[in-house]
Amino acid sequence: MSVLVVSGTDTGVGKTVVMAAVAALARERGASVAVVKPAQTGIGPDEPGDLDEVRRLAGVTTTFEFARYPDPLAPAAAARRSGLPPVSLPQVAARVAELAETHRLVLVEGAGGLLVRFDEDGATIADLAHTLGAPVLVVARATLGTLNHTALTLEAMANRGLDLAGLVIGAWPERPGLAERLNVADLEMLAARPLAGALPEGLSDATPESFAEAARAGLAPLLGGHFDSLTFRHTVKPR
Repeated sequence: MSVLVVSGTDTGVGKTVVMAAVAALARERGASVAVVKPAQTGIGPDEPGDLDEVRRLAGVTTTFEFARYPDPLAPAAAARRSGLPPVSLPQVAARVAELAETHRLVLVEGAGGLLVRFDEDGATIADLAHTLGAPVLVVARATLGTLNHTALTLEAMANRGLDLAGLVIGAWPERPGLAERLNVADLEMLAARPLAGALPEGLSDATPESFAEAARAGLAPLLGGHFDSLTFRHTVKPR
């Protein structure tokens, strides 16, 4: 059994697509997979959320959303504004632990970055990872500004004793500029290890078949794919 927390360096970095890719490859290997989203924000009661995207792209049917708030805010602020109770991360941790007893892999997706608040006491996805003793897969941007966000995220993880499962670029542009190309080596330096993947932008619109193919090409062997960071770095480095 295994629990993997997926967090981002910021909002909109591609966490959901990366999580779906990991889930898709785990299912290809015959693993039983459960996916948990502690809190979904910015979505109405009957609108499709992140877990719907995971189900469509990866074919995972065991999914759990513990709270939903209509405003596109951090979970604590969204709960406060809506008058709804905040999600209880201790309860989420207990449920994830139960799921881990019957599933080979349980994926847990945060909201935004690592230290986004889920309640008024300041509980974060980092606290959930610590409670579960789970490694964190960090999803980063490729663009200008990513180095600072990534460095701060990794420093916060180190300060909390969290293990880094890997660093993945969530949306590699079709036409990368100088900043994106140079950032690859710097991201690896910050993580002190090779990239665990780089998924192409626009994958949320893929068919399940093309999505699985992109996942295999875009994730490293530790996540079930055949992405090679050395080859990727040489391919994208500035001429």
